[in-house]
Amino acid sequence: MKKIIIIIATIFLLSCTSVPTEKQCETADDCVKATCCHAVDAVNKDYGPDCTGQMCTLDCQEGTLDCGQGKIECIQNTCTAVIA
Repeated sequence: MKKIIIIIATIFLLSCTSVPTEKQCETADDCVKATCCHAVDAVNKDYGPDCTGQMCTLDCQEGTLDCGQGKIECIQNTCTAVIA
């Protein structure tokens, strides 16, 4: 019986996925774009890029957060780029 409980507990622990620290959030305000230009993902603002002096092209690339094509949300405590 003890072995069964250990096996079940192990399976349960292995099946749980934790949110990587760089993507953890409580609200969308905790999140920023993961890259300076043409971002397709989001991270916690403490792990966001330093875009000081970074120049990006002004085109609106499809499938990115460019030009309002998406927004950054905190979904299930994970910084997420929701792209339309």
